[in-house]
Amino acid sequence: MALNPTPEWLDAVDRATLAANPSIAEDPALAAVVSRSNRSNMIHFAAANLHNPGAPVSPNLGNEQLRMARELVRHGHDKAALDVYRIGQNVALRRWTEIAFELTSDPDELRELLDIPVRSANDFVDATLAGLAVQMQLEHDELTRDVRAKRRKVVELLLEGAPISRERAETQLGYPLEPAHTAAIIWIDHPDADHGQLDRAAEAVSHALGSPRWLLVTASETTRWAWLTDVARLDQDRLHEVFNTTSPARIAIGSTTGGLEGFRRSHIEALTTQRTLLRLGANRRVTCFADIEMVALLTQAPRDTDAFIKNTLGEFESANPALHTTVLTYINQQCNATHAAGLLYIHRNTLVQRLETAQRLLPRPLDGNITQIAVALEVLRWRNNQNGGPEHRH
Repeated sequence: MALNPTPEWLDAVDRATLAANPSIAEDPALAAVVSRSNRSNMIHFAAANLHNPGAPVSPNLGNEQLRMARELVRHGHDKAALDVYRIGQNVALRRWTEIAFELTSDPDELRELLDIPVRSANDFVDATLAGLAVQMQLEHDELTRDVRAKRRKVVELLLEGAPISRERAETQLGYPLEPAHTAAIIWIDHPDADHGQLDRAAEAVSHALGSPRWLLVTASETTRWAWLTDVARLDQDRLHEVFNTTSPARIAIGSTTGGLEGFRRSHIEALTTQRTLLRLGANRRVTCFADIEMVALLTQAPRDTDAFIKNTLGEFESANPALHTTVLTYINQQCNATHAAGLLYIHRNTLVQRLETAQRLLPRPLDGNITQIAVALEVLRWRNNQNGGPEHRH
């Protein structure tokens, strides 16, 4: 009787199942897949009990179930959608109870016909749901890889200046290309780190900068490319808080520039920032292109950079870092000793003494060589300071 259900009973199962998830019921194709899966489950369970009454029923992971798992994922549903199986189980057990009472009124027979199948049905549904959940995760991973690969390809075409229309690119990316863009590169130095931290870090950046629209592209397992729109102000303090306290990731940020050209330019600046940090061995967590633009230009040819520093600083190159900081602060304050001493929290006489020491070590007088000395010291700061350059801009 269970193997040959009436159309009315099958309709009742479908109505109850689909009522539990209106979003499935509103999609005729998906509703049909779930309906076929319901029938497959009932026949599988009934046939197993007919063949070996009371024995455990193996999970049903046949073609209809696997097709349903795939379609649920591709229609945007997660594992919670599988709760419809519980509804189907309850309706089927009510029908099983009706059949049992139609067949006998003997208490012992009823107890055996109801107790054992009910317990068996629970185990069967649990095992089937567990198998489907695994399959849905596999389908989700595959779909995510496909979407990420397509998104990466569109972005690469845009960065290369390929003839792809803005409208088509915006549709495929789900991201507008006309507004001003702030590009960022987010990465983790250690390949064995939790890569999920990258996506969480990108979302944290979006919140920190108040950008409601952002695009994230998987460049590699350890690197993400990101673009954000409508960034009114780049709050570096907030970004330092995010990256220094909640994430092992690092971020390099380009300038904010409008349109498709800005999309490209800001990304190139972020990429230049990242490469400069890695080339210099600086491990600063948050770095903007504006912070490192000059250093990036000067350090592209390491041998020339070394020669420039040596010719400009002479013996002062190997001086105490405190002396370097003093001289650079003094120059940044337009050679105002009082202002520089205040920023460094030292007495003015101490600052003057340090400047005199620097003068003795420099190959040429400070006053006539201010620009070159400042540039050389700035490069040294990024290259030698493992915190990645100046944390305070004067």
